[in-house]
Amino acid sequence: MIVKLTLNGRPTELEVDNGELLLDSLRNAGFLGVKRGCETATCGACVVLVDGRPMYSCVLFSGAMEGRSITTIEGLGTPNDPHPIQQAFVDEAGVQCGFCVPGIVLSTKALLDENPRPTEAEAREALDGHLCRCTGYVKQVKAVLTAADRLAGEGRADG
Repeated sequence: MIVKLTLNGRPTELEVDNGELLLDSLRNAGFLGVKRGCETATCGACVVLVDGRPMYSCVLFSGAMEGRSITTIEGLGTPNDPHPIQQAFVDEAGVQCGFCVPGIVLSTKALLDENPRPTEAEAREALDGHLCRCTGYVKQVKAVLTAADRLAGEGRADG
């Protein structure tokens, strides 16, 4: 079946099998930033934005994405021109092995689109659906707050 959707801002048609998961369709289409982790919507490695909301692609059927807008990490920035959120994660050392980071960055994007000035508690809550074995989340939360500051064009008075 053919699914018509917007993928990283571009009208796209994906040929998918009946019952195929979005995670598999995206990886088959070359979007390798979407990672296979737990396959139970627990770890967050497969998170993409669906109509601007973070969702686990490991439990979404591709056929249900007809007409939807999907954003993967590849749609956010490039190595030569990273999105400010991506740059904040690099600058704050919020990236270690990189496996979980694409989903975390996309959840950060959704948070900052909805709430441009989150508190530390709100940042932690937004990252709650992600498991990271390399960090204690401190630097990732700092990266969220740094990205918020940079996108707002100002320094944060509380830290």
